[in-house]
Amino acid sequence: MKTLAADHAACAEVLRRSHSSFALPIRLLPADKRRGTTALYAFCRRADDIVDDAVDTGAATAALDAFAAALEVKLAGGSVADPVIRAVADTVRRFGVPEQYLRDILDGVRMDLVQQSYGTFNELEEYCRRVASAVGLAAIHVWGFRTRDALPAAHACGLAFQLTNILRDIPEDLGRGRIYLPSEDLTAHGCSAADLTTGRIGKGFAELATFEITRAERYFKEAAQLDRMLSTDGRVVFRAMYGVYRSLLGAVRRGGTDIFTSRIRSGRPALFAAAASTLLLGPRP
Repeated sequence: MKTLAADHAACAEVLRRSHSSFALPIRLLPADKRRGTTALYAFCRRADDIVDDAVDTGAATAALDAFAAALEVKLAGGSVADPVIRAVADTVRRFGVPEQYLRDILDGVRMDLVQQSYGTFNELEEYCRRVASAVGLAAIHVWGFRTRDALPAAHACGLAFQLTNILRDIPEDLGRGRIYLPSEDLTAHGCSAADLTTGRIGKGFAELATFEITRAERYFKEAAQLDRMLSTDGRVVFRAMYGVYRSLLGAVRRGGTDIFTSRIRSGRPALFAAAASTLLLGPRP
């Protein structure tokens, strides 16, 4: 028998299997908000996996189309077989999450099927808005926020987190044929996509790394303002997530030009310590 409890349990299993750095912060939420946030995570994870695990673009497109169609059916009140979609639709209804955020997320994931590189930061920002900021905007509706000024701050937070992901995943993305660093940035620092793909990491890449990290840090500074705009529950989980991602960006900075050839990793003890420190002291811009 299909029950909402079973649907949300399926989402919790997706989160458990992912070993995501978000798992610990999500546990800090009260049960109902934890279930809603976990459903959002599972929805995003499923969409990402459809694109990343498919054998070819045609198969990924068909699977993503089916996933998006099932979402629309459920949002319209219909019946679907997918427990993750049922759980995220319940979350939308329960917390008043604007449906468009879910569509934006799927549009962003779809970009990975048709676009492997970005010419300008404006183009990359649009991608980040869809795959990351839309997630944060949906999440703060679950957590609770006090002012609409939280919306641009949540967008900045999505940019900060996604730019951090991009910088620590450069070699992994190269393996999938993707370069997220804008070509205008590569050119401005005397680098090229060919240099990056062949591992010719000259001195210009040190300047490029500093430039990209500094940009991410600016968004972290804007995102820090979100702390005072959230409910108490929201502030707790935001601080933990912020601490984790600020720590990851610190590891990227310490990695220097190694970020272009090796995925940057940070041990769980360091991430837990960063989350705990930010919980106590608040976000550090």
